[in-house]
Amino acid sequence: MTEKQPRVFPPDFLWGSATASYQIEGAAREDGRTPSIWDTFSRTPGKVHAGDTGDVACDHYHRWQEDVGLMAELGLAAYRFSVSWSRVQPTGRGPAVQRGLDFYRALADGLLERGITPAITLYHWDLPQDLEDSGGWPERETAERFAEYAQIVGEALGDRVAMWTTLNEPFCSAFLGYGSGVHAPGRTEPESVLKAAHHLNLAHGLGVQALRAALPRNAEIGVTLNPVVARPRTDAPADVDAARRIDALQTRIFSGPLLHGSYPEDLRQDTARVSDWSFLRAGDEAAIHQPLDFLGLNYYQPSVVSAPTGGSQAKRNDGHGSGTHSPWVGSEDVEFHLAPGERTDMGWVVDPTGLYELLQRFHSELPNLPLYITENGAAFDDKMDAAGVVHDPERISYLHGHLDAVHRSIEQGVDIRGYFLWSLLDNFEWAYGYSKRFGVVHVDFDTLRRTPKASARWYAGVVGSGRLPAT
Repeated sequence: MTEKQPRVFPPDFLWGSATASYQIEGAAREDGRTPSIWDTFSRTPGKVHAGDTGDVACDHYHRWQEDVGLMAELGLAAYRFSVSWSRVQPTGRGPAVQRGLDFYRALADGLLERGITPAITLYHWDLPQDLEDSGGWPERETAERFAEYAQIVGEALGDRVAMWTTLNEPFCSAFLGYGSGVHAPGRTEPESVLKAAHHLNLAHGLGVQALRAALPRNAEIGVTLNPVVARPRTDAPADVDAARRIDALQTRIFSGPLLHGSYPEDLRQDTARVSDWSFLRAGDEAAIHQPLDFLGLNYYQPSVVSAPTGGSQAKRNDGHGSGTHSPWVGSEDVEFHLAPGERTDMGWVVDPTGLYELLQRFHSELPNLPLYITENGAAFDDKMDAAGVVHDPERISYLHGHLDAVHRSIEQGVDIRGYFLWSLLDNFEWAYGYSKRFGVVHVDFDTLRRTPKASARWYAGVVGSGRLPAT
């Protein structure tokens, strides 16, 4: 029997890790920063596990130099981080706070000094509370304010940062924030979901235009989506249609206008009872459909869906296919099912075939658009042993399987430029608070001490060699 050979990645493949501002920065009230919707939501009783907040988080705001040192130690070539809008522009309007911009200038400079490419995400869910008080993403003005914010950050950091992402997972911002209410701002308003999705799309388009005007010509601009891999439970027509509906709501509501210039007709028909779509104005789809340099894809698990079976109780759905009944507008007749197989601490099934399918899908749709995996990773119940070591073989196995799917896709001609592991640090995991650990670096949330896990050393080996071991 022939031994499986190591998989060799292209020499210019970009190896990185990723974080988000509210999940790691802390310093919630320092240097002019004002509350975001996640500050407000996390202080609302019953919304976040154990009443956890991002007030301190990993204290990255004060410890960023240590964290950049960890990245360099692991040999990372890139670091994807998000900018806190309310740290830069406290009310979401008006002039910037230079102290906020100075933090990101220093971070970018520190990364560049260590040979690490900074990759900025402008929006990773932490809308300034003042904008939410004015209506939030269901209001067109929020998209217009985002364009101003994009211009401010682009002008301040364009001389240091060449890789830019407008939005991270707008699906979660719209559907979980304004539909199911399990994310900030915690609203449950069916038509507001569709308005929010549209204005997030519009914010992206206007933001790209602002960035193109502010950045050097060699800057690369993209967007990050978390498309669903929706698998019908059976081949019955009703189950196949359930998968179509979820694909329209989680994927094509964004990829349609962003990548192809129009909203899918079946989506509009599915949601007609909720909205007449009068919020969609002439010229909006053209404004949204801006030329992109890359598409970022986040993947954690596939979703198994069906028409209603009548036997399940409604549970929340977190945007990654957990829960059994979808509370999202337009998907009331769809149920989610737990697929068989190994699970992470989030209850998500470990299935790299979904990532392979996702990459093949977007390569087929847009063969000339480069792809990045901008998030992929897993939470496990990591424990530090008496010797101060965190052994996490489950995470190593998870990463190995998913990187193998990436390599197979590259072999078959998919233009994948890089992989950003989620996440560098254990952090504030949204409504789960600090109860879930996604990091390859363990964080003691009492002392804030960082300890690289076994998976960090393993990933460093892959990054340093550009090879995925045979096993």
